[in-house]
Amino acid sequence: MGFVLVHVGVQAVLEHVVADEDTALAMGTGDVPVISTPRIVALCEQATVKALVHELSEEQTSVGSRVEVAHLAPVAVGSVVRATATLERTEGRRLVFGVSVSDACGLVAAGKMTRVVVDRARFTAKAR
Repeated sequence: MGFVLVHVGVQAVLEHVVADEDTALAMGTGDVPVISTPRIVALCEQATVKALVHELSEEQTSVGSRVEVAHLAPVAVGSVVRATATLERTEGRRLVFGVSVSDACGLVAAGKMTRVVVDRARFTAKAR
């Protein structure tokens, strides 16, 4: 695999309407009908993947390796949330993103996510 050159600043935003299946109650991570922390993390991760869609070769993919997210506010079913991921720095094959989720009232979650660029075929061949 050749040298990874992804430009700092690449960004993606995605919107999502919170559904019943996104709640802590539905996911078994709590007993309230608000967006769950695992769903917040998944939305952030989806935004990082979306940011890299046009940045990697067909032989490459990226895999999540580190997640640091603070879930700051509850969001009800039916609300629209926006997940944003911005590449803040590269460390060789490691890509460090700043991530956030917001709704109409403000910040819902924020943190960092690291993805590692890998050779798709070699990586999947190692799967156990």
